[in-house]
Amino acid sequence: MATIEVLGTGCAKCKRLLANAEQAVKELNVAMDVVKVDELDQIVERGVMLTPALSINGEVVSEGRVLDVKEIKRMLSE
Repeated sequence: MATIEVLGTGCAKCKRLLANAEQAVKELNVAMDVVKVDELDQIVERGVMLTPALSINGEVVSEGRVLDVKEIKRMLSE
């Protein structure tokens, strides 16, 4: 099963990105796990320097900004 990870320590932007990712998955009606990664060592291991970050199937696709639902849906459809 495909996985979306939201990487961040729990700030308001991280929570917003998580909600947007969950909404995108719901609107596309796809079977994907949406996971929150908030352990700093795990975030750094992935090479992320700015949070929030979004990872799709292990590939970091965005750092340092909150993607809206439309942007996430586009990425998932590619």
